[in-house]
Formats: sequence, structure tokens, C-alpha cells
Amino acid sequence: MEKRPHIIIFNPDEMRSDCLAHLGQNKAARTPFLDEFARTEAVSFRNAFCQNTVCVPSRCSFFTGLYPHVGGHRTMQHLLRSHEPSLFSQLKDAGYYVWMNTRNDLIAGQIPGLMEEHATEIYYGEECPKPPGPEKKDFRGQMGDKNYYSHYEGRLLTDENGIHYSDDDGVVDAAIDRIFHRVNDQPLCMFLGLMYPHTPYAVEEPYFSAIDRSLLPGRAAAGRDKPEMETALKNLMAMNSYTEQDWDELRACYLGMCMKVDEQFRRLCDALKEAGIYDDCAIFFLSDHGDYAGDFDLPEKSQNTFEDCLTKVPLLIKPPMGERVDAGISDSLVELVDFYATVMDYTNTAPSHDHFGKSLKPVVLDRSVQLRDTVFCEGGRMPWETQADEYHPAAGSSGVIPKTSMYWPRQTAQLDPDAHCKGTMIRDHFYKYVHRSNGRHEFYDLQSDPLEENNVYGNPEHETKTMEFRLRLLDWYQQTCDIVPRDCDRRMSDRMMWSKLKQDCPPQLEEQAWEMIRDGKGMAYIKAQLAAMQTEN
Repeated sequence: MEKRPHIIIFNPDEMRSDCLAHLGQNKAARTPFLDEFARTEAVSFRNAFCQNTVCVPSRCSFFTGLYPHVGGHRTMQHLLRSHEPSLFSQLKDAGYYVWMNTRNDLIAGQIPGLMEEHATEIYYGEECPKPPGPEKKDFRGQMGDKNYYSHYEGRLLTDENGIHYSDDDGVVDAAIDRIFHRVNDQPLCMFLGLMYPHTPYAVEEPYFSAIDRSLLPGRAAAGRDKPEMETALKNLMAMNSYTEQDWDELRACYLGMCMKVDEQFRRLCDALKEAGIYDDCAIFFLSDHGDYAGDFDLPEKSQNTFEDCLTKVPLLIKPPMGERVDAGISDSLVELVDFYATVMDYTNTAPSHDHFGKSLKPVVLDRSVQLRDTVFCEGGRMPWETQADEYHPAAGSSGVIPKTSMYWPRQTAQLDPDAHCKGTMIRDHFYKYVHRSNGRHEFYDLQSDPLEENNVYGNPEHETKTMEFRLRLLDWYQQTCDIVPRDCDRRMSDRMMWSKLKQDCPPQLEEQAWEMIRDGKGMAYIKAQLAAMQTEN
């Protein structure tokens, strides 16, 4: 049997593309291991885009190869259910030993046994002392203070050994332990779903002070006709008194978290090398979506806005030894939906369902290859879809989310169906168009306005491109609106079939007729076989 590569998936949460220092967009970023990884043995995609800007819909997309709209996975509350396969369930069925931790934001948790259908082993965490908290104890202040909804905690304290041992550290150590202590000789598929650099913005030394604040680039400012959701969030978060220094501290802390992720990834790769299986691994480093991190005067993220700070994410691929790699940075436009197809390709596993991803193997072989000329992202809801906002499901029977909740502004903003309208983004290298169900569309000229500060929708200069993008969106929705199952259903039950056959079936052939019914044979086939049997007799 052909030797299949181990699949290593390192998935930090909420990491922007420009946090990778080697991409050159943020001089303050520090990711030394990833930079060397991309320079010598992996392809780093400069233009990789997620298909939804929050965790669950994005992961349901890139772990299945399907866009969020295909199966209704457009919300934080609708995960994969029993009838839906994932990359993991298919690799498990194909003979892989699938290891994952509990932060997957992918599999519906209320269905008993479903998680285990997608994994051979799930790491649930170990009992260990809770790490010290933030240096500043009252980091939020009082309701109405500028930090109350900022998600900023700042410098974390360390223990007597100078360590702040987080849950993510535990996940990395557990994965390393499994690498050194294999259960059997099955090929590994390891999925490390980390929390960092997801909010709260908090990190310990040396990462907190390692970021040079003076090197931070300018923030994107909200200019003309920006989305209503961003205005609603700013009003509810009440961070108007945030100074530029405040924003710099928040941004530096976020970059420090990304620097820690880089170090954790290094530790994992070092373990693979020490265990002697690094060369046998296809390694994928990717994030599910980005983070405002101060752009447009906002922290965290939004579920229906589509600036590059939210949609453009890290994606690095190292193939196993024996597979050629054109190491370095690729400018090719790719989607995270392509991740599924790429893993299927490297493992030589046939997908169980039709999907919309394109294997990135050709780009790994030659960074100049262009597989797509546009990318897509979607989010939001229609006014009647209250199950698709984040307020109603979280509020439950009480119908109220307390204002003390850190996510109260985001959840409350989604109560406005106009602000939380459906939106779909299409983007190429030069322009971006966002079509909104409330009619307030967006168009950005990325050549003259790379930070997307001014919405120029309606400008006659861009009328032709706007119409082209609209037609492309229509084509895209038509091509991807659903998938038809590969197996077919019968139109009748066994008893229904027998009721149609019994008058023409002699008693001596009744057993054979029932055998064909139970085997799923069609009516015409069974009648023909019965007729042939009678002729022979």
C-alpha cells in the first residue's frame, strides 16, 4: 500500500494575514519561525481568504469544501450534524488516526457520539493549576469606561517559574506527547485548534514587550459610507475616548499573541523532527478569520463585514518529502474552501461528496500558478432569521443578555436586521464589491484605497466593474447553491414494492423477489428477473 503522509493542521483562531512578518505588511510583527518555514520549505499564500468572518461558519466551510450557504452553516449556532461528513470523518474512515483537541467549533455538541465519529482521539485537557491572570486586575473598569468592551486585558502574570501555562500550551504538549507515543502505525491526522490570538487581547512576557510599538503601521480609518454594523458596534462599545496610544497597546498585545503562536508552532515542528516523522508530514498552518485589532476604531470582529483585516488570513503549506515545493510567498488568490481539496489530494482520499475547493498542490509546485481570479466571503442574515443572529440563541428563554457580557455589543448590534443584513463579498486583486440585502452595497478600489476606508459604490468610474461583479455573484450562487447527494433514494418502501409485485410473482419465486427488494433493486429490474426465472422454469 502506498505510504500516506501524516497531516498536521495547526489552526490559530482569529489571526490576520498581516501578522506574518515575512509578508511585509506590518513591520512590528514578529514571527521568526514561520518566516523561515516559508522561506525554505513551505508556500505562504499572501492572498488567502476565508468564506465567513466568524469561527463556526468558516470552519464548517474549509473542513468540508462547501461554502457557508450550501448547508445553512452561516451562524455560530449551526455546526455539522449527523448526516454531514467532514475532512476528519473521511480521513478516519480512510484509515487515519485522527487526533484533535476540544476547540474545534465544527461538530454539533448536543448529538451523543458525534464527535467520536470524526476523531479517533479527543484531548479534553488536563487538570492543572489555573495560570495567573492579567497584571491589571480591574482591566475592564466600570460599565461605560473605555475598556469595558474593548476585550483588552494586557500583560499576563507568570508563575514562580516565569511561565504562563495556557490551555493552548496544554494542547501543544498533548499533541507532542502523542507524536512521541503513537498508538499504532496508522498515519496521523492531528488538528490543533488553538484559542490564540482570539480575544481577550492578553499575553505574558517576553511576548508582551517584544513588539516595538514605534513600528506599528497606521490604522485603517472609517471614511465614506462604511457598513452600518461597524457604526452600531462603535456606538455600543463606547470606546470613543480610546487614544492612539491605547490602540497601539491593544495592537501590540495582539501581535505578541501571534508571536507566541509562532513559538508554539516551532515547538510542534521540532517535536515532529525529533520523532523522525517531520519529512513524512504535510503541514498546514491556517487561521479561520481575522480581527479588526484597532482598524476602523474597532476590536474583535463582525459577522457580516468583509474588510481584508477580517477576511485575509495566514495559510502556509509544507508538503511531505518527495513532493516538490516552490518555497516562498505566492500571490495567487485562494480560498480556505480549497484547504479541504488540498488535503484530500495529498492523502489520495476520494471526497465523499461534491465540493467547491480546488487543490492547491499545483501552486505549491509553482507559486506563480493562478487557480482563481476571484474569491468570495459571506455573512449576515435575512430579517426573519432570528435563529441566525447571536443574540436570540444566547439569550435563551430569558430573552435577555446581560450588559456585563463582553459580547453584549456584538450580540445586541445583530438585533438590527438592517445592520445585520446578508452580505456577500467578491474580490479580485484590484477591486472588492459587497452586495447587501438592505441595498447599501460597497465597492472599493484596492489600488488607490488598499485599507478600504472609502466606499465608492455608485461612482460612474466603477459602473462596468460593479456590473461584472454582480453577474459573477449570480453565476457563483447558481453554481454553488447546493450539492446533490451521490447516493439515490428509493421512491417506495419494501412493503410498497412488494404490493406492486405480488400479483405477478408466483409463490415459488417469492423468496427471490424479497431478496431483490431488500438489495434495493428497482421495480423494472425485479420484474424482468422474475419473468426470466419463470421462462427458465
